[in-house]
Amino acid sequence: MEIAIIAHDTKKELMTQFCIAYCGILSKHNLYATDITGKYISEATGLNIERLLAGSQGGEEQIASRISFNEIDVLLYFRDTRNADGIRENEANILRLCDVHNVPLATNIATAEALILALDQGSLDWRELVNPRSKMNRAK
Repeated sequence: MEIAIIAHDTKKELMTQFCIAYCGILSKHNLYATDITGKYISEATGLNIERLLAGSQGGEEQIASRISFNEIDVLLYFRDTRNADGIRENEANILRLCDVHNVPLATNIATAEALILALDQGSLDWRELVNPRSKMNRAK
């Protein structure tokens, strides 16, 4: 499975701790993250993570594009909700794309844990049918 990871600055430590806790499960999948988040996680866990651009330099858009093409199976997106201006345009777009393309999305640690455990139990295997990068679809 293809798992994308984004964490705003105030959530990077929480995301890193989450990935440390679930390193065994995450290591079985392909991971993608915005640059600094990926750096923190890979240094703390040793996980192999494809690091994209920093979120502010287009990394969120890169992940959004992959969601649009059904190339992401799960998104872990820990957002800073203290923003007084409300939801940013990039965030709203990513959330909308996950809805449109039925990509399971976690925006907090409780939902992230539920998704990772479901992934480990095989409950998200249906994503293999729609992801063109899945082993099943590449074998055709």
